[in-house]
Amino acid sequence: STTGYSFGHFFMNSAIVTVIGVVCTIFSFLLAAYAVSRVKFFGANFWFGCIVMTMMIPSQVMVVPQYIILKKVGLSDTRVSMTLPWLFGYAFFIFLIVQYMRGIPRDLDEAAMLDGCSKIGVLFKILVPVVQPSIVTASIFAFYWIWQDFFLPLIFVGSPKNYTIPLALNMYTDPNSCNNYGGLFAMSVISLLPVILVFIKFQKYLV
Repeated sequence: STTGYSFGHFFMNSAIVTVIGVVCTIFSFLLAAYAVSRVKFFGANFWFGCIVMTMMIPSQVMVVPQYIILKKVGLSDTRVSMTLPWLFGYAFFIFLIVQYMRGIPRDLDEAAMLDGCSKIGVLFKILVPVVQPSIVTASIFAFYWIWQDFFLPLIFVGSPKNYTIPLALNMYTDPNSCNNYGGLFAMSVISLLPVILVFIKFQKYLV
């Protein structure tokens, strides 16, 4: 690579950002979906409506405030800056899991709590196994979106050492000079392997 970093370095950056991003997304949307669908509190429907409405806001609109916040806390141009936007879940996934959980009888929750299970225990021991197909589906989408994301890393990261694969691939094309199509195609094929393997492994769970 012209930056002094190998493809393995960029691959590792993408792997770290994607794995952490997917885990944070799953944990966040599970807690949010459980709170909205199973916990009784004032304004539950209102807050769920607010979550759904955020699906109509283009992600590009939120990039500027996110960048300003990351810059002020000193996290810009780091791998952390690419995972934080996924830390609080994604509205589409929350909506998906909420609809799935609302179809599960509340009798299961009540029976578990009578046996001494806490609300968190109900979530992870009762509901999560039941909604596993929807969780896997959301996880696959999250993996695809984070792995191939070009826009957020482009804005948040400036140093080649923190580049993910999409940014690294962009370095192989330059309209003002020569293009290394051999390296570009080779890296593109290798970068597609995790996506293909994940799909083959989990396609039976897709709903």
